[in-house]
Amino acid sequence: MTDTSAQQQDANGTALDSAEQAHPWAKLPPERFRLLRLAALPTDRHTGARPLRFAQLGVVERRSKHFSLLRLTLQLPGQRVHEGQNTLEVWANHLQRVISFGPDSGLQVQPENRGLGRFLLAQAISWAQQHGATYQVQSSSLASKDAVSDEARARRDQCLHAQGFVVEYLDPLKLKAQCTAPAVSALQSEWHTEKVQLIELLDAASMLQQADQGLREQDVKIRKQAEQIATLTRDDNGLRFTITCLVTFCVFQAGLLIWMATR
Repeated sequence: MTDTSAQQQDANGTALDSAEQAHPWAKLPPERFRLLRLAALPTDRHTGARPLRFAQLGVVERRSKHFSLLRLTLQLPGQRVHEGQNTLEVWANHLQRVISFGPDSGLQVQPENRGLGRFLLAQAISWAQQHGATYQVQSSSLASKDAVSDEARARRDQCLHAQGFVVEYLDPLKLKAQCTAPAVSALQSEWHTEKVQLIELLDAASMLQQADQGLREQDVKIRKQAEQIATLTRDDNGLRFTITCLVTFCVFQAGLLIWMATR
């Protein structure tokens, strides 16, 4: 891939969505990575337990005369997701002065209800405001599968409203919807920092050091308790042996007395 080929394609004047599909940047892998801390939250009756977890945020950016791209991806240990999940793209069309949030299938984040959706949107909005604060926001359709229940729909809409998007329903049953915004500058780049935290490298190293120190201290405590248990076990075995000898002696004495009394 070269900048020359990208600029030639940009000059064709195609629509933004077709540029996303055909553009050589469409399949770029992440190039920078950040560590995320997902705080432990109370168990939710719909999404289940929400323990402390860590995730990896992958970032890739490109910029040319006519287009700019930001792609964010999330990865969690031991988790496999379908293509398109845990991915958020932002395309800036500098010719049409339009910002598009993708992918076309919609933002699908796993695990749910952990604040990751707002976090990704906040990062994308912050980037979009730096590269085109006066641009228009292209309308995007909201997949009906993202709102399988009234509560899921309300949670999705609340997330979008909090970031400054406007949700419009196209049918009375609220199955078809789209979101947009007056301009990129009208969007909000805040998220629940108490739920999702960006961890710097030194902070991560400090956390690992504290965890290792805690494990060492626990290991020392376990060894001391094991030694105490071993000592108590030896004392208990000695007492059991002594009691057994005394019982045996008492039985012998009783038998001897009975024998002497019957002679």
